[in-house]
Amino acid sequence: MIKDIHDFQHVFFIGVAGTGMSALAQYLQGTGKDVSGSDRYFHPGESNKTKEQLENEGIKCYLQDGSGIGAETDLVVASTAIEDTVYEIQKAKELGIPVIRRSELLALIAKSKKTIAVAGTSGKSTTSAMLYQILLDAGFDPSIISGAGLTSIIKKGKIGNAAVGAGEWLIIEADESDGSVVQYTPEIGLLLNIDKDHQEIEELTDLFTVFKKNTKGLFIVNQSNTLAKSLSANSENDFGFEDSNAGYNAERFKQDSLSLTFEIRGQQFQMNSLGQHSVENAAAAVAVANQIGVDLETCAASLAKYQGIYRRHQILGKKNGVWVIDDYAHNPAKCAASIRACQPLAEKVVAWFQPHGYKPTRFLKDDFIKEISEALRPQDEIWMSEIFYAGGTAVKDISAEELTDGIEASGKNAFFVEDRNALLKILRPDLQPGTVLLLMGARDPGLENFCSNLYENL
Repeated sequence: MIKDIHDFQHVFFIGVAGTGMSALAQYLQGTGKDVSGSDRYFHPGESNKTKEQLENEGIKCYLQDGSGIGAETDLVVASTAIEDTVYEIQKAKELGIPVIRRSELLALIAKSKKTIAVAGTSGKSTTSAMLYQILLDAGFDPSIISGAGLTSIIKKGKIGNAAVGAGEWLIIEADESDGSVVQYTPEIGLLLNIDKDHQEIEELTDLFTVFKKNTKGLFIVNQSNTLAKSLSANSENDFGFEDSNAGYNAERFKQDSLSLTFEIRGQQFQMNSLGQHSVENAAAAVAVANQIGVDLETCAASLAKYQGIYRRHQILGKKNGVWVIDDYAHNPAKCAASIRACQPLAEKVVAWFQPHGYKPTRFLKDDFIKEISEALRPQDEIWMSEIFYAGGTAVKDISAEELTDGIEASGKNAFFVEDRNALLKILRPDLQPGTVLLLMGARDPGLENFCSNLYENL
């Protein structure tokens, strides 16, 4: 029985190239564990960037054929996408090796450090990265396990979603999508927001209520989000935007092109980013950092040089007078916030979105139509390509065209182009100087190349 991270030394990850899994693998390797793993995206004779980056960290990578699991393996970790019928799971069981899921391992790791768990349906990765940067600059030498790569770490040639520091604090993301948010017992719990995503509001509220109960120390929420606010423990510890009742209220917000300015408790802040939601995330990070001993001046100096995270309003560049921005937005609230954040940059926003998963798209159909319609200005456009299918037994009973039809029926400019590879040719007449092209989507490993290639060929 694995009850502690000291109960194993040789650990094998099935699906090690996934964002969540690679972060845990790198973290454990950084603490001195012997880490190895396999992934279905590893193929003989084919280059794989993630595989190379993992191997550069000392993590041994194998094909997903069971060859990496042996008698010396103490523990096998499987992502939620790996079914028990997979050969490697069967082999581990035959050898009597314990098998646990990613969230269970993260809970074990969290118990080994003083943990700050960042929760909410939007902004977890960004807020975690901002908080990590602040604590790093304040000399806390923190650790982080993130859902996205930090640009500051990626620039060192790493995947960027994990770092091991010598300090006592660990920052993690507490995920609600798989219900694992209830497994953590952090010193500090941070709740950014509650919006419909994956589950109904009632289910989400129940999960975050348990998360609050499990938090051992400070519980900090966003006073500007109605549902999150309802779980507040003490508004003086909370954060918010403009007219909230929070102790850490972001006020006097202005966006000038790619620069955001605001104040918290009289301290001036400036950072390079987009949108009100970025300011709320920053206020969340400041609220936590200040309450564990970082002064506001240090917080401001740190955020001024914050470099962002991978595919979160990542600015690919400006070409022929057109800004091109790549974003991970994938639920209704995130897509709407992403569109609004780009509007101060240009007279017209041309947004493209690729939904992922037939079940979640069907579940959120009406919310997508409502939220995106309300975010679009009369001159803006939304384009969608067909839903990303990752395999499996999903019933393909909805098309992204149903979303664009609904948005068009609301009186906004919405268009469907089934094959995303045809997008640029069709869009060219709309991409005039003074336009932002916003590319949104998640889960699809091919999105990075698609977005960068589109920019290069603009």
